[in-house]
Amino acid sequence: QGKRSLKSPTSDTIERIHYARTILLQNISDPPTIAELAKQVQVNEYTLKCGFRDCFNATIFRYIHDCRLEQAKQLLDTGEMKVAEVMNAVGFRDRHHFAAAFRKKFGINPRNCLMQSKQH
Repeated sequence: QGKRSLKSPTSDTIERIHYARTILLQNISDPPTIAELAKQVQVNEYTLKCGFRDCFNATIFRYIHDCRLEQAKQLLDTGEMKVAEVMNAVGFRDRHHFAAAFRKKFGINPRNCLMQSKQH
Protein backbone atom coordinates (compact mmCIF):
# COMPACT_ATOMS: atom_id res chain seq x y z
CA GLN A 1 0.00 0.00 0.00
CA GLY A 2 0.96 3.66 -0.12
CA LYS A 3 2.61 3.15 -3.50
CA ARG A 4 0.92 5.19 -6.21
CA SER A 5 0.67 3.46 -9.51
CA LEU A 6 0.66 5.64 -12.56
CA LYS A 7 -2.37 4.77 -14.62
CA SER A 8 -1.69 4.08 -18.25
CA PRO A 9 -1.41 7.36 -20.10
CA THR A 10 -4.20 8.19 -22.52
CA SER A 11 -3.45 8.63 -26.20
CA ASP A 12 -4.02 12.35 -25.67
CA THR A 13 -1.34 12.44 -22.95
CA ILE A 14 1.06 10.44 -25.13
CA GLU A 15 0.45 12.91 -27.96
CA ARG A 16 1.25 15.79 -25.61
CA ILE A 17 4.46 14.08 -24.49
CA HIS A 18 5.53 13.59 -28.11
CA TYR A 19 4.73 17.26 -28.71
CA ALA A 20 6.95 18.11 -25.72
CA ARG A 21 9.80 16.20 -27.39
CA THR A 22 9.22 18.16 -30.62
CA ILE A 23 9.45 21.43 -28.67
CA LEU A 24 12.68 20.27 -27.02
CA LEU A 25 14.24 19.28 -30.35
CA GLN A 26 13.30 22.63 -31.90
CA ASN A 27 14.92 24.46 -28.98
CA ILE A 28 17.79 22.08 -28.26
CA SER A 29 20.41 24.76 -27.59
CA ASP A 30 18.11 26.63 -25.19
CA PRO A 31 15.29 24.33 -24.09
CA PRO A 32 12.40 25.48 -21.89
CA THR A 33 12.34 24.45 -18.23
CA ILE A 34 10.23 21.43 -17.32
CA ALA A 35 7.65 23.78 -15.79
CA GLU A 36 7.48 25.86 -18.99
CA LEU A 37 7.32 22.73 -21.14
CA ALA A 38 4.53 21.20 -19.03
CA LYS A 39 2.56 24.43 -19.37
CA GLN A 40 3.11 24.51 -23.16
CA VAL A 41 1.83 20.97 -23.67
CA GLN A 42 -0.83 21.29 -20.94
CA VAL A 43 0.08 18.42 -18.62
CA ASN A 44 1.39 18.62 -15.08
CA GLU A 45 5.14 18.28 -14.49
CA TYR A 46 4.84 14.85 -12.86
CA THR A 47 2.90 13.43 -15.81
CA LEU A 48 5.36 15.00 -18.24
CA LYS A 49 8.43 13.59 -16.47
CA CYS A 50 7.00 10.09 -15.96
CA GLY A 51 5.42 9.95 -19.40
CA PHE A 52 8.58 11.17 -21.09
CA ARG A 53 10.63 8.49 -19.38
CA ASP A 54 8.07 5.84 -20.38
CA CYS A 55 7.92 6.98 -24.02
CA PHE A 56 11.60 7.70 -24.66
CA ASN A 57 13.43 5.59 -22.07
CA ALA A 58 15.28 8.62 -20.68
CA THR A 59 14.71 11.57 -18.41
CA ILE A 60 14.09 14.87 -20.18
CA PHE A 61 17.55 16.07 -19.13
CA ARG A 62 19.28 12.91 -20.42
CA TYR A 63 17.35 13.07 -23.68
CA ILE A 64 18.39 16.69 -24.33
CA HIS A 65 21.98 15.89 -23.34
CA ASP A 66 22.19 12.94 -25.75
CA CYS A 67 20.54 14.88 -28.60
CA ARG A 68 23.00 17.74 -28.15
CA LEU A 69 25.94 15.33 -28.31
CA GLU A 70 24.55 13.59 -31.41
CA GLN A 71 24.05 16.95 -33.07
CA ALA A 72 27.58 18.03 -32.08
CA LYS A 73 29.05 14.88 -33.64
CA GLN A 74 27.15 15.49 -36.88
CA LEU A 75 28.43 19.08 -36.99
CA LEU A 76 32.01 18.02 -36.26
CA ASP A 77 31.79 15.32 -38.92
CA THR A 78 31.13 18.00 -41.55
CA GLY A 79 34.47 19.60 -40.67
CA GLU A 80 33.02 23.05 -41.32
CA MET A 81 32.95 24.43 -37.77
CA LYS A 82 35.48 24.77 -34.95
CA VAL A 83 34.90 22.80 -31.75
CA ALA A 84 33.96 25.97 -29.83
CA GLU A 85 31.40 26.92 -32.50
CA VAL A 86 29.86 23.44 -32.39
CA MET A 87 29.77 23.47 -28.59
CA ASN A 88 27.91 26.81 -28.58
CA ALA A 89 25.60 25.78 -31.42
CA VAL A 90 24.28 22.79 -29.47
CA GLY A 91 23.96 24.61 -26.15
CA PHE A 92 27.00 23.60 -24.10
CA ARG A 93 28.55 26.46 -22.14
CA ASP A 94 31.57 24.78 -20.56
CA ARG A 95 34.34 23.47 -22.82
CA HIS A 96 35.64 20.88 -20.34
CA HIS A 97 32.16 19.55 -19.62
CA PHE A 98 31.44 19.30 -23.34
CA ALA A 99 34.70 17.48 -24.09
CA ALA A 100 34.20 15.03 -21.21
CA ALA A 101 30.58 14.28 -22.19
CA PHE A 102 31.54 13.88 -25.86
CA ARG A 103 34.43 11.55 -24.99
CA LYS A 104 32.19 9.47 -22.71
CA LYS A 105 29.54 9.03 -25.41
CA PHE A 106 31.72 8.55 -28.50
CA GLY A 107 35.12 7.46 -27.10
CA ILE A 108 36.92 10.28 -28.89
CA ASN A 109 37.74 13.92 -28.16
CA PRO A 110 35.73 16.51 -30.10
CA ARG A 111 38.97 17.94 -31.55
CA ASN A 112 40.11 14.51 -32.77
CA CYS A 113 36.67 13.90 -34.27
CA LEU A 114 37.00 17.18 -36.18
CA MET A 115 40.52 16.33 -37.37
CA GLN A 116 39.35 12.91 -38.60
CA SER A 117 36.57 14.50 -40.63
CA LYS A 118 39.05 16.92 -42.25
CA GLN A 119 41.28 14.03 -43.32
CA HIS A 120 38.53 12.37 -45.37
